[in-house]
Amino acid sequence: MAVEKTDTLVVGAGQAGLAMSEHLGNNGVQHIVLERDRIAECWRTARWDSLVANGPAWHDSFPTMDFQGIDPGAFATKEEVTTYFETFAKKINAPVRCGVEVTALEKNIGGAGFRVQTSDGEIIANHVVCATGPFQRPIMPPVVPQDAGIHQIHSHGYFNPQQLPEGAVLVVGSGSSGAQIADELLRSGRQVYLSVGPHDRPPRSYRGRDFVWWLGVLGKWDLATVDPDTAHVTIAVSGAQGGHTVDFRRYAERGMTLLGMTQRYDSGVLHFASDLKANIENGDKNYLSMLDEADAYLERNGLELPPEPDARVIGSDPECVSQPIASLDLAEAGIQSIIWATGYVNDFSWIDLDIFDKEGKPLHQRGVSPEPGVYFLGLPWLSRRGSSFIWGVWHDAKYLADHITTQHRYLDYHNAVADSQT
Repeated sequence: MAVEKTDTLVVGAGQAGLAMSEHLGNNGVQHIVLERDRIAECWRTARWDSLVANGPAWHDSFPTMDFQGIDPGAFATKEEVTTYFETFAKKINAPVRCGVEVTALEKNIGGAGFRVQTSDGEIIANHVVCATGPFQRPIMPPVVPQDAGIHQIHSHGYFNPQQLPEGAVLVVGSGSSGAQIADELLRSGRQVYLSVGPHDRPPRSYRGRDFVWWLGVLGKWDLATVDPDTAHVTIAVSGAQGGHTVDFRRYAERGMTLLGMTQRYDSGVLHFASDLKANIENGDKNYLSMLDEADAYLERNGLELPPEPDARVIGSDPECVSQPIASLDLAEAGIQSIIWATGYVNDFSWIDLDIFDKEGKPLHQRGVSPEPGVYFLGLPWLSRRGSSFIWGVWHDAKYLADHITTQHRYLDYHNAVADSQT
C-alpha cells in the first residue's frame, strides 16, 4: 500500500478538530482530519440522553456559525449540538475521514515530518495536531470492588434512569455531570445519595444575564493560568430544565442525601470525609463572590440591570449537612448502583515522542509542543480558561493554524534563497 503524504494531519473531528480545519483551510494549508468514529462522537454516545449544553446557544458556538432553529438563549440538546457540528463540517468543506483510527505517531527517521500509523494505512505529515479533546479515558477510582454486588458505571456510560437496577443510587462527584445526573435521578423518583467534593457554584444567571456573560465581561474566560489551589475544583452548573443554579441545599430539601467525599470501602460499608459542610460553604463563597464582582462591574461602568436581592439568600443547612453521615452500609441504604462522575484523563499512548512530563501530561506553550511540528488543541487551560469550550477552542485553533502558516513562510524563504544560489 502506498504511503500517503499531507502537510498537516488533524487527529479528531470534534469541536477542536473542526475549528482547526476551518483555520487551516482559510490559510490555504493542505490537511486531512481523521476521526475514529463519527463527527462529534462523544456528543452522540458518551453523554446521557437528556443532556443539554451548559451554555446558551448565542455563546456556545463558533464565531463563524450560529445555531439555527433554536432560541439564542436556549440550551442546545446533544442532538442539536451534533447536527451543528455536522453542518459546520459541510459548510467549511472539512476533509474529514470517519472510521479511521490513529494508532501511532513517531518521527519520520531519515526524512521530514512524522510517520502516522492508522487503521487505513500509513501517512507522512509535516505537522500533526492532536485534537482528541479532554474526555478520553474515564476515571473510575478503585474504591468499591467490582465483585461487591453493586452495579457501577462511569458517567460516561450513563444514559437514563431506566438503565439502572431498581433501588437507590449513589452519585460520586459534584461537578456539572454529577449534579445534573443526581438531579435527574431524583426527579425520576429514585432515592439518591450524592458525594460532594470541592466545587465552584456560579449562578446560572444574575440580574438578567447568564453567567457566561458575566464571566466574559469580568475577564474570567481569558484567565491565562489556573490557580494551583483550585486546579482540580469542578464547576457545578446546569442548562437542564431551561437552566438553573445548582444549589445542593435545595437538592437535600427535595429528598437527596448529601455526603462528604468518598474515601474508602470496607465489608459493604462506604466511609466519607468530614468535609461536606466546608465544601458546601466554599461553594457558597464562590457563588457570592461572583455576585459581588457583578454588582461592582455594573456600578463601575454605569450600567443598569434589575436588582436581584433574593439571589443572595442562602438557605439553612439540611440535616445531612449539619449532621453529616460518616459511613453508609450500602445494603441497608438500599443502594444498588454507583455512578462515578469523577472525570477523565488524557490518553496519548499512541504518541511515541518525548513531549510529556513525568505525569504523562503534554508539554506545550499555547498548544505548541517541544517537538517542532506537533501541536495540542482542545485541552483545558491550553491558553486560557475558555480553551476547552466550543468558542474558546476556535481561537486557540486560529493561533495554531497561524503558527503552522508562519513555519511555511520560513521554509518558503529558505527554498527561495536556495534556488537563487544554484
